[in-house]
Amino acid sequence: MILKIKPPQVERINTLVRNLCCNCIDENCLLLDDGEEHSCVQLLCVSGIYCNYFKNAVLPADKELYAKIMKYNDEKP
Repeated sequence: MILKIKPPQVERINTLVRNLCCNCIDENCLLLDDGEEHSCVQLLCVSGIYCNYFKNAVLPADKELYAKIMKYNDEKP
């Protein structure tokens, strides 16, 4: 499921990706690596959270942002 985000949240999400995601190396995603480098999908997205790993493992580290996004999308954390 894709979670919608608001424009002001994009920079905070990108900071989380760069600092906490163990799959994001030099802005490339290890999970998408098939022998070629692939840009991190979440760093490219400005309208939603498309990476399940980020949504489940990284985003909850920022409790305030996580709660706001879940409330905005009417989901239970």
